[in-house]
Amino acid sequence: MQQDRPLIGITLMMGFCIIAPVGDAVAKLLGASVPLGQVVLIRFAVQALILIPIVWASGRAWRMSGRVFWLTLLRTILHMAGIAAMFTALKYLPLADAVAIAFVMPFFMLLLGKFILNEEVGPRRLGASIVGFLGTLLIVQPSFANVGWPALLPIVVAVVFSFFMLVTRQIAKQTDPISLQAVSGVMAVVMILPLLALGSAMPIAPLQIIQPDALDWSLLLGIGLLGTIAHLLMTWSLRFAPSTTLAPMQYLEIPFATLLGLIIFSDLPNLLAGLGILITVSAGLYIIMRERATAHALAAAVVPPAAPQGSAAKSTAFPVRPSPARQAP
Repeated sequence: MQQDRPLIGITLMMGFCIIAPVGDAVAKLLGASVPLGQVVLIRFAVQALILIPIVWASGRAWRMSGRVFWLTLLRTILHMAGIAAMFTALKYLPLADAVAIAFVMPFFMLLLGKFILNEEVGPRRLGASIVGFLGTLLIVQPSFANVGWPALLPIVVAVVFSFFMLVTRQIAKQTDPISLQAVSGVMAVVMILPLLALGSAMPIAPLQIIQPDALDWSLLLGIGLLGTIAHLLMTWSLRFAPSTTLAPMQYLEIPFATLLGLIIFSDLPNLLAGLGILITVSAGLYIIMRERATAHALAAAVVPPAAPQGSAAKSTAFPVRPSPARQAP
């Protein structure tokens, strides 16, 4: 097993936390000028164009078993749906609010783990999930009063990406992450193109195809590049540090998104939304700490194998501390 290098993992996750909100800011800029379907198409097309040559050059495997193929297809559909919902939300909500509301995802992951995967979840973590969700409602309330139902879209994003993560867990050990994302990019393009053709024929506004100007083309290419790099940084960070170390850092997305919203859009969360962000982040960090404490307790409960008989064996036998478990991206 590769030795952990926490500093490298933390640095990579920091890169993700900076680049991901920048990609969201670019999507918000594009929301007023480019139809949603075209933005999503370019996002995945750039991903495929970047990663396919890497897969070929590095000799990574393309082939998948039938089960992995269908789960990858489901994962791609969920990824497309989550991105589309987030991009739509960004048309209506301040950047920091949309990002903060989407951080209700750890609470949904906890509940899905309990009720779908039959994972053991204690009352304190369930209580923290309820508190965190209430904090999310405080963030939603001002936006809902201003824009209506689109304020709920980041919650949809959280639900969709919770299922996305569950599916990813099922196939992560059987696929290379770069190959998986390359195949997902190709699948997304193949699925989106017929939808855009139908949308142009109907016509359906979000599925129209337009001729972007030079600035919009730059932003479209940028959103695909930023999204691909951010996802790879997150994936690689988990190769160098356990998820229990990296998970708290993901909340750095919220202050970065707040700063970008202020600089680019002159947006700041109001007092009620700010209180909700504080509650949501606190509850999320508490859950992460409880997950870490549970993992340590399980590791401590592992009894080392009995040492061989003999004084020499007794003098050299030491308990071995298990390596921290990693969570697949």
